Amino acid sequence: MHIVRFVPTAGDRPLVGVTDGSTVTELTGSLGELLRLPAAELRDRCLAADGSRHDVTAVRVLPPADGRMEVWAAGVTYRRSREARMTESERSADVYEQVYDAERPELFFKSAAWRVTGAGEHVAIRADSAIDVPEPELGLVLNRHAEIVGYTVVNDMSSRTIEGENPLYLPQAKTYLGGCAAGPAVRPAWEVPDPYALDIELTIRRDGDVAWAGRASTGQLHRRLDDLVGYLFRADAFPDGAILATGTCLVPELPFTLAGGDEITITIAEIGTLTSTVVVGRDPMAWLAEDGAPR
Repeated sequence: MHIVRFVPTAGDRPLVGVTDGSTVTELTGSLGELLRLPAAELRDRCLAADGSRHDVTAVRVLPPADGRMEVWAAGVTYRRSREARMTESERSADVYEQVYDAERPELFFKSAAWRVTGAGEHVAIRADSAIDVPEPELGLVLNRHAEIVGYTVVNDMSSRTIEGENPLYLPQAKTYLGGCAAGPAVRPAWEVPDPYALDIELTIRRDGDVAWAGRASTGQLHRRLDDLVGYLFRADAFPDGAILATGTCLVPELPFTLAGGDEITITIAEIGTLTSTVVVGRDPMAWLAEDGAPR
């Protein structure tokens, strides 16, 4: 089962439902409204879904974020991420070493729901950056009660050029129009027996050929998922839930950089596959800020 946001081919209003891969069965309310429920109640609601049904070929899938939902991210949670950050930031390499070993994790705001793109849509690289990479991450879908109710795939796009200049430039390296993709759906947490044993694959294709590929596992995660969630909710509130990206373990080696037209495919076992196409600069992503398109 997956929980999915979607628009029927013949409709224009975003809906939410559960899918078995062939049929989508509608649920009442929005995803944000569902994430106001305790985990047990959400599970019961999904298992008892009896709304209108749609063939999956007759819907357009939307990103699993809406309303007041936000996407946050954790950094330096894998050894590979620590090494990559230290390599690109020689003048402040010790900062990342300290974060990796510290009790308090690095957490940062990544995106408002309306900026998140979904499966088959675009992500962007900044025009003022020379080296840009995708970061494939397991996303925790959290309800307002700080419970992990599901998982999704997140692409935490990153400018290595900007962050490498100074760690304080992290918001510009991470948060910009076209800098976050998620989806294609939410795999309920009750259907994932061990989130610390999920294979993650990243493939970047350029002009039809594989430009870079790698594979890792959430078993390499240096942090506990509930620990990350606890710090996120320690002094903040998320009334419509949130997505927390848990860090990356796949970073292309320098000097590799994305280029316009590249296709990024991220697959997390048991969760799903997220595919995005790269564009350059802000203008191709301007549609995200326009009214009218169902998000």
